[in-house]
Amino acid sequence: MHKVTVITPSFNSAKFIEICIKSIAIQRTETFKVRHIIMDGGSTDGTADVVKPYLNEDTEFISKSDKGPADAINHGIALSNSEYVCWLNADDVYEPGALERAVAMLDANPKASFCYGYCPIINENGNEIRKFITRFKELFFPIASLAIFQTLNFISQPSVLFRSSAVREIGELKFDLKAAWDYDFLLRIWKVGSPVRVKAIQAYFRWTPQSISGQNFEVQFKEAFSAAVNQAGYWKPWIWIHWISIRFIIILYLLMTFKHRKRMSKA
Repeated sequence: MHKVTVITPSFNSAKFIEICIKSIAIQRTETFKVRHIIMDGGSTDGTADVVKPYLNEDTEFISKSDKGPADAINHGIALSNSEYVCWLNADDVYEPGALERAVAMLDANPKASFCYGYCPIINENGNEIRKFITRFKELFFPIASLAIFQTLNFISQPSVLFRSSAVREIGELKFDLKAAWDYDFLLRIWKVGSPVRVKAIQAYFRWTPQSISGQNFEVQFKEAFSAAVNQAGYWKPWIWIHWISIRFIIILYLLMTFKHRKRMSKA
């Protein structure tokens, strides 16, 4: 039986998915079984051809229409039968040994619903970018609590591994959300059991202007605020700190987007 199932939602992911697949493949050892389910939304860019050489009893490719990445992940979770489950987007990458470290941490903390770790941001070429954002999020690791997480999303989803029993308890990801479905899911599963942290780099989140967070960051922050309000209510003081902080972050991201476009126009 597989110890971990990793779901990769995919749509026209030919450019990066090979790197993603390889980073999952190297998580496997003779005694550590990892199942990889690639849920493809009907790609037309040759993704299937890139994936084909890597298909085996532990790596599956399922291509059918879906309602977006959250819906694809829900379908993948329904197919999993492992003790732990997670998802890694087609353009993100695991650090070697990440899953085994996370499993060890969750095995040692049976009340924890999920585990997370460090997750630098990388660009199209795999170089680390936005270091100040990563370092800012990491400041909150030592004081992690649900109230703090309702104030600021300081956990990077690619670094997360879930206990499957906790996932079954809270139900599906909300695929009607456009960009903050992962934050909403983390808020809900946190109430099942507080998370634990691996003090190591677990994954790399790839940011590009074409990625979901690159194209929809304003929507993402608005949806995240709504998710926090739905859980905590309007009148918690940290909810309004959240509201103020996302205004500042949106302005910061707009400035960063403007600078990026300016650099690209000069290239």
